[in-house]
Amino acid sequence: MKQAVEMPIEGAGRRETIPLHEHAARNLSFIRGTMEAAGPFTAVPGWGGVGVGVVGLAAVALGGDPALADTNRAAWLGVWLSAAAVAVVVGIASAWLKCRRQGTSLTSHSGRRLLLGLSPALAAGAVITAALVSADALALAPAVWLLLYGAAVVSGGIFSVRSVPIMGGLFMLVGLVEILAPASWTPWLLAVGFGGLHIVFGLWIARHHGG
Repeated sequence: MKQAVEMPIEGAGRRETIPLHEHAARNLSFIRGTMEAAGPFTAVPGWGGVGVGVVGLAAVALGGDPALADTNRAAWLGVWLSAAAVAVVVGIASAWLKCRRQGTSLTSHSGRRLLLGLSPALAAGAVITAALVSADALALAPAVWLLLYGAAVVSGGIFSVRSVPIMGGLFMLVGLVEILAPASWTPWLLAVGFGGLHIVFGLWIARHHGG
């Protein structure tokens, strides 16, 4: 025999009798939603981060040193903007695949919080890059990218696993070094940041957080 429980209906002045199994399902759904809202976004893709790091290293190799000649800067910027587009595709696709394996979604509560945390600093980076191009001050772009990308990862990473905001802080440190260092260091610092940090932390996340 199926058991039933009575549930009060708010504002209706009466009680509703529902099957016990349905009552349990509702409770489980509520608990699952509460845990998802409170928990971190664990579907940050480790192997996707490695892939993004490889894209970063390729951009350094293809773009060369932006300080070598003014005529190279437009081509250099084109390489990095193309690399950014490829990296976005790699990151989103790998995150979607990891979410699918974990049975979660990029649009879950924790996923939306992470994306909202990332967005302001990334949007600011795009606007400032356009302003630097207009002002013929593209030499400042690497520092701006490293600092604002790091700030975005710190802000979004608050809602993810602990290694993500740590990576963001290191990006900001590399950006600070880029401001103070000679121009000849720029390709190496871009390689350390967008290549090395992504690969090292990507491998860590892949090993400790399910790929």
